[in-house]
Amino acid sequence: MIDQLELFWLKRHFPSRKLPDFRASASSEMDAVWPSANIKPGDRVAVTVGSRGIANLQALVTIICQKLRERGARPVIIPAMGSHGGGTAEGQTRLLADYGVTPESVGAEIDARMEVKLVGDSPEGLKVFVAQSVLDCDRVIVFNRVKAHTDFKGSLESGLCKMMAIGMGKLSGASFYHRSIIDMGFSKALEAAGRHVLAKCDVAFGLAVVEDAYEDTSIVKALLPGELVEAEKELLAAAKSLMADLPFMNFDILVLDRVGKNISGTSMDTNVIGRFQNIYNRGDLDKPRIKRIYARDITEESHGNFTGLGRADFINKRLYDKLDFDSTYLNCITALAMENGKLPIVRKDDREALSALNMTIGRLEPGQVKLVWARDTLSLADTIVSSAFRTEIEGRGDLEIVAPFVPEWGSDGYLVSPWAGEE
Repeated sequence: MIDQLELFWLKRHFPSRKLPDFRASASSEMDAVWPSANIKPGDRVAVTVGSRGIANLQALVTIICQKLRERGARPVIIPAMGSHGGGTAEGQTRLLADYGVTPESVGAEIDARMEVKLVGDSPEGLKVFVAQSVLDCDRVIVFNRVKAHTDFKGSLESGLCKMMAIGMGKLSGASFYHRSIIDMGFSKALEAAGRHVLAKCDVAFGLAVVEDAYEDTSIVKALLPGELVEAEKELLAAAKSLMADLPFMNFDILVLDRVGKNISGTSMDTNVIGRFQNIYNRGDLDKPRIKRIYARDITEESHGNFTGLGRADFINKRLYDKLDFDSTYLNCITALAMENGKLPIVRKDDREALSALNMTIGRLEPGQVKLVWARDTLSLADTIVSSAFRTEIEGRGDLEIVAPFVPEWGSDGYLVSPWAGEE
């Protein structure tokens, strides 16, 4: 089917909000809050690091650790990622290494212990759990990216409060919080847990980052405990305004070259594809409307965790053979999101999958098929689209047809990735 389409590269011109020097910004932000952070020479300071593909992650963590060492403190990296990495210390340490965060690269020990301690009940009646590895430190720096969540909407989504609750709560805490949100609501639970951690634990400050549509670091903000929660709400609004989206809102086929946990917690960002469903937030988003989604591969960084893959309609055997059911099911059960453990229809290769796709989009001639091929749901500035979009592209200053594209087939029945060789 794809061979019958006229395809071309399409460039989307998003507004760029890239910081000229994110390292300098991070350093100056930490300097600004340091007099109030109450970090003393000799203190062991926990630094939370999660399991998502944050831009410049290794560099930012290194800057935090370097700043601590310069002031005579001892940084300790805490893998703060709930049930990810199979819910084990070894798995979570391996995930950090995938992002280049190792003791040698950032200059800090890693304490990946999974034990947690109950630190009391919030005023709302929520039990709050914190990793023993965090409690064994003198102070805590809560580091995370602030962005829209893929499973729920609210004033707080992915960010510092989620890190203090689900991240610092490890597997046990994550499981408890997800059970609580059915009655309490996710955003309210995150705020309750976050405020209680700030009240009961020795949080020095939070360091939040926001990225633009090109996945570039656009905001770095250090936040003292008293301002953290409300400031995070403002950062979330800024993050949503900078998000990338697909160039069109209604079309027939979306081909994703890859999906993965380092791309989105649900393998593909629900905010981008418009497919959003679990027991505590039901129904699709308003846009876009895509008839069929085909996922071609999964990232190595996912280690087979395919949470959310079922939002696609088709995958191929190559992708299927990489899946780790145990780690995925642990992730889904912990999050009370069994829907995220479902699988699409599996076909032998790209040829069979694309043929099946063509049979399920209606009676369309090749020139009428609206297809978008993207590397993933994070990388949306450069896509491949079919000629049926020409009239929609005309007059849009943010879209530019760059060059024709001719798909190349391998002898194994799979298409050669247009992004092969890119990191």
